[in-house]
Amino acid sequence: MNFFKNFLIILFVLLFCKVVFADNHDIDTNVEEEEVPLNDPFAGNAGTTVTNNIIGSEPEEVENELSLYKFKLVGLISGTHESYISLVNASGEVITLSLYQYLGDIKLVDLRLTEAIFEKDDKTYMIIDFNNQIREASEY
Repeated sequence: MNFFKNFLIILFVLLFCKVVFADNHDIDTNVEEEEVPLNDPFAGNAGTTVTNNIIGSEPEEVENELSLYKFKLVGLISGTHESYISLVNASGEVITLSLYQYLGDIKLVDLRLTEAIFEKDDKTYMIIDFNNQIREASEY
């Protein structure tokens, strides 16, 4: 019985000392908070989306609102039955497409680990990767 009394007293003293000597980070109120930027660093901006890809593209393709040149590839999910990609535009709106869905005039036809492949009406392909580089090819 004495052993349990002594054990409980020692345990109580240790817990009390831990509470008394614990650091309290809420006491110092003179700490100034760091300012956060006003823009969203993950949304990107319209300048980088269009200027990276204008070379070698048609002018009407760049001006089209649903053009692949207006989007960045941000996500890729590939499964046995379904596959999806996520694209984000300059204003931060996310569009999710599954295989064989259309983005304007182009159709998502295939996925790889780091890129998505779209087919145009003239049976040529547009390939976008995570570095936001878009290339056109006759085959993939």
